[in-house]
Amino acid sequence: MDKLQASKKEIPRFLVTGILAVATDYLSYLFLVNFFHINFAKASSFILGSCVAFILNKCWTFESDRKASATLMPFAILYSTTFLVNVGLNHFSLVYISEIKTFAFIIATSASTILNFIGMKFWVFKANPSQGSY
Repeated sequence: MDKLQASKKEIPRFLVTGILAVATDYLSYLFLVNFFHINFAKASSFILGSCVAFILNKCWTFESDRKASATLMPFAILYSTTFLVNVGLNHFSLVYISEIKTFAFIIATSASTILNFIGMKFWVFKANPSQGSY
C-alpha cells in the first residue's frame, strides 16, 4: 500500500481514535478536577487518554505489526513530550488567556494531537522498509 492510500485509511481512523482518547481525557479531567489539584487532574486524564490512544492506534489506525515492546518506548517518549506540552498549555491558558476550563482543554489538546499524529505516523508506528507497508 502506498503512502497516499495508507493516509486515506489512517486519517479517519486516527480521528475516531482521537475522539475516543480525547473523550476519555476530557471526561476523566472533568471528574478528577473535583477531587484533585487541576494540574494533577489534567495529568491523570491525559495518561488515561494516552492508554486508549496507544492501543487503538497500534492495533487499528496504523495496523502496526511491530511488537508492543518495540513501539512502547517511542510512544512513551512521544507522549511524555506531548504530555508536557498538553499540561503546560492547559496551565498557561488558564492563567494567561481564560479561566474557562474547556477553552484551556481545547488549546492543550489541539497542540498535542497534531504533534502525536506526526510522531506516531512517522516514528512510533512507522513500518519497517522491508515490510513495504509505507
